[in-house]
Amino acid sequence: MILVLRALGVGDLATAVPALRALRAAYPGDRIALAAPAWLAPLVDLVGGVDRVVPTDGLGRLDPSVGRPAVAVNLHGRGPASHRMLAATRPGRLLAFANAEAGHHDGPDWDDGEHEVDRWCRLLRAYRIAADPGDLALRRPPPDRVATGVTVVHPGSKVPAKRWPAERFAAVAGRLAAAGHRVVVTGDAAEVPLARRVARLAGLPADVVLAGRTDLGELAALVAHARLVVCGDTGVGHLATGYRTPSVLLFGPVSPARWGPPADRPWHRVLWAGEGSRRGPEGVESHPTMVALPVGEVLVAVDDVQRTARVSGAVAA
Repeated sequence: MILVLRALGVGDLATAVPALRALRAAYPGDRIALAAPAWLAPLVDLVGGVDRVVPTDGLGRLDPSVGRPAVAVNLHGRGPASHRMLAATRPGRLLAFANAEAGHHDGPDWDDGEHEVDRWCRLLRAYRIAADPGDLALRRPPPDRVATGVTVVHPGSKVPAKRWPAERFAAVAGRLAAAGHRVVVTGDAAEVPLARRVARLAGLPADVVLAGRTDLGELAALVAHARLVVCGDTGVGHLATGYRTPSVLLFGPVSPARWGPPADRPWHRVLWAGEGSRRGPEGVESHPTMVALPVGEVLVAVDDVQRTARVSGAVAA
């Protein structure tokens, strides 16, 4: 068995897709177990190639049922905690970045400024496993339980500093609805109040708020069959990349050079103000992109992305 650790979130899993595909190709006859949060299972199914999800929330002791894997692969971090977590399973071989504190020297050095997708592909290449960082596509689920052709506005983020102001999301949502877009506002259960506020400020009916009403599989289907996605640096943006759904992504404080979509896909437009941060009015660190990015610039990006998508053929079903 090949045991892979990536016990993080939606965007983290999406950026590990090329590495997971590379492992599947490298070990075609072995079962691959992914140690990840159980709630990610619907998205893992859309990645393909993973035979089992080992429910794992963060770093700690792995379920004893994993036994002793032939190979353990650390796609979680630089160590030492993640290295030790995998080493505790006594694998035949550990593929991981070098970490002297964890006693692991058989691996490449960590590059803190590297793009997240490239990082894990480089790790595998260091162990002579070919990996294609462009292999980001997710399996497109059927739209059985979701609307198609909608414009997804996703105002939330688990990191408050990455949130564009709700009033500006509302302004964009209202303008898009007036232009004929069928706007829906998404989010998790904790983001329902935010989504409702955006819809109310945009003058949209309450039933456009899907926050708290979709599971991860339904959210993926919604993005896969959407007309457009407008969101911050979140997992939803990575879903748009995986489905080639036209998107406008608002970045801050982390550079899109580390987490953004591939530069050769112009139907994904990234807006970012550059380095620097300031103390926001509510005491959180806010990147200038999040506090100063104007609504008009986002609307221009929407028009550009839609025009580019029509020309390139990268339009969602």
